[in-house]
Amino acid sequence: MERILVSSCLAGRPVRYDGAARPVGNGLFERWRSEGRLVPFCPEVSGGLPVPRPPAEIVDGDGADVLDGRARILTDTGEDVTDRFLQGARLALDTAQRTGTRIALLKEGSPSCGTHRIYDGTFTATKRPGSGVTTALLERAGITVFTENDLEALQTHLAVLEDRSL
Repeated sequence: MERILVSSCLAGRPVRYDGAARPVGNGLFERWRSEGRLVPFCPEVSGGLPVPRPPAEIVDGDGADVLDGRARILTDTGEDVTDRFLQGARLALDTAQRTGTRIALLKEGSPSCGTHRIYDGTFTATKRPGSGVTTALLERAGITVFTENDLEALQTHLAVLEDRSL
């Protein structure tokens, strides 16, 4: 049975920067939960950031740029939290590898977990194309990342993986 690394906030845990959760209310998600497929993980908390915490955005790039040392992650007060985000991303990858997880379901828009879009680093609620640092690291390691908006595509991917393993 394929496991799914999932952002803890999507699993209902109040770990977001504002102390909230963003639970997925979907039948597929609940089925995966009941089947024991979900591996909840919050890279930001695991990287040592508190709950709640100041909002943070990637400045001068996206997650791949952070991994390559060309961009930083700053809070809205200017504190550089890049190292914490990198540590959390590494721990997410370690968790995925330890659990044999080849799929992740991560929170769109996050500087850690964004897959298709992230905030632009200006703290003006402006989004732009790009991925978060955890997504970039997982994808570099061959893990396929989906967002909470892609559950049907994730289900199709699961079916393909499980057919191959028969």
